[in-house]
Amino acid sequence: MLEDALNRLNLGPVSGLRRLSGGASQETWAFEAGGKPLILRRKPEGLAGSGNAIGLAKEAALIRAAEKQGAPVPPIVHVCTFEDGLGEAYVMGRVEGEALGRRIVRDDTFAAVRPTLARRCGEVLAQIHSIPLDGLPDLPISDAASELAKYEAIYRSVGDHRPIFEAAFRWLKDRAPPLDKPVLVHGDFRNGNLMIHPSQGLAAVLDWELAHLGDPAEDLAWICVNSWRFGGSQPVGGFGSYEDLLAGHGNDVPLDRVLYWQTLGSLKWGVMCLIMYAAYASGADASVERAMIGRRTSETEIDLIALLEKAA
Repeated sequence: MLEDALNRLNLGPVSGLRRLSGGASQETWAFEAGGKPLILRRKPEGLAGSGNAIGLAKEAALIRAAEKQGAPVPPIVHVCTFEDGLGEAYVMGRVEGEALGRRIVRDDTFAAVRPTLARRCGEVLAQIHSIPLDGLPDLPISDAASELAKYEAIYRSVGDHRPIFEAAFRWLKDRAPPLDKPVLVHGDFRNGNLMIHPSQGLAAVLDWELAHLGDPAEDLAWICVNSWRFGGSQPVGGFGSYEDLLAGHGNDVPLDRVLYWQTLGSLKWGVMCLIMYAAYASGADASVERAMIGRRTSETEIDLIALLEKAA
């Protein structure tokens, strides 16, 4: 049925339709049409989706805006309508490369490009953050204080009191920076959501579903959270330095602001891990994956101790 619907898009004869792994909230399908390798990103039928997700039509609009600004993104081929019979979805070009963070950090295949990636990430984020806001779809806006309030409410709802989290919430509340000039923030810019080519480097920025208006330091910090380093020793994605990342962005964001958002990012991920384990423990989600991710709550506590000590 899915192949029949794709054929109705008049992209050319469809072949090789196969579902790819990844993304709990969206389906990703690879196929060929008219001799071109393509990707279908689609919301599964009956799935309510994340309350933070902006919707696939808005994702596609932001990807097109990023492409106009020169950022590396997959080209949008078609945004589906009701008549297409595919539900909420869009078709984009398939970009060659690797998105698995552990391979990017460790495999010899990427040894030549790893030293360039942190600076390139800063450059690409600068392009995203400079996208004119006029003409963009309506997006949520968020600053440090509102992010803290949202995740503290989630944390309190679990009823699991953790001293490190309590200390981190207090420390972050006392130092929350104001949002002076909102920019377009990708919201999940990290190793694992970047397509890396072994000779070309950063080939595409993927997964825009958490995009919003906010602080550019949020994006710069999220890729530095220890959980996204995949065992690499360098702070930026496991492959590069703060200095290279910030230089790529134009040295217009202070390191201490990035470190603040990195601490907030570690706390946010810790709360998310806690929620996943709570869902497993309650029987609401029997997935072993949820239980495994839930165990990583303790890793974020270690990260928070190190960050708070560094800031002291």
